[in-house]
Amino acid sequence: MYPGRRTSAAALGTLCAGTLLSGCLGLGGDPDQGTNGVAKLPPATVEQKAKSAAETAPTVRLAGTVVSKGQTFRLDMRLRDSGGVGEVSTKGSTFQLLRVGADLYLKAGADFYGDEDSSKDSKAAAQKLDDKYVKVPKGDPAYQQFSGFTDKKVLLADLFVLDGDLKLGDHRKVGGVKTIALNGSKGGSLDVSLKGTPYPLRYQRAGGAGTLTLSDWGEEFTLAAPAKSAVVDYGKSVTTK
Repeated sequence: MYPGRRTSAAALGTLCAGTLLSGCLGLGGDPDQGTNGVAKLPPATVEQKAKSAAETAPTVRLAGTVVSKGQTFRLDMRLRDSGGVGEVSTKGSTFQLLRVGADLYLKAGADFYGDEDSSKDSKAAAQKLDDKYVKVPKGDPAYQQFSGFTDKKVLLADLFVLDGDLKLGDHRKVGGVKTIALNGSKGGSLDVSLKGTPYPLRYQRAGGAGTLTLSDWGEEFTLAAPAKSAVVDYGKSVTTK
């Protein structure tokens, strides 16, 4: 009866269908639509949910950089409560770490144990260790330094030390997953997943002390001691360059 009005209504309907997310008829897009709703919670609650999710997950993969005592370490570790396995790089050297229970093993190239200035005997000893697992004695300083890189509890505890008052930041993405940033007023930022369980997905340490990404939450991986034939007994201490 009113062809002009029907045409306008149809056109309007088509327009809304194509532009609903950009706010057709005043309906602004909700960045939290379809998420787990964590971004609408108080910052302290977001932190607690992320912490609880991290602590209860049986496994996680942690990768990135950590600056400790002035030294930069690049990590790529798979962790569980009973140990961890992965690769660490620092000062141009790369080595593998494996911890099963209290037993810590290190595997590296010969150059990790000495350099060009080493004695002939030291070089010969280093060659015997080349690409072999060395069981690190508990009393050795290397055990204290490196075992923390295989400890899920220790590494995750470091994620929840944002300095100052907590504030929610921008909506972001980590590995294609929507996140909400949780910021410390004095430094540090934690990206918390807005999809499914609110796992922490990225941690940027205050003062440029490194960035870590966390993924593969709950995914199984093999963790077993190396075969005896692959292990070298280095005695009571492990000496690195």
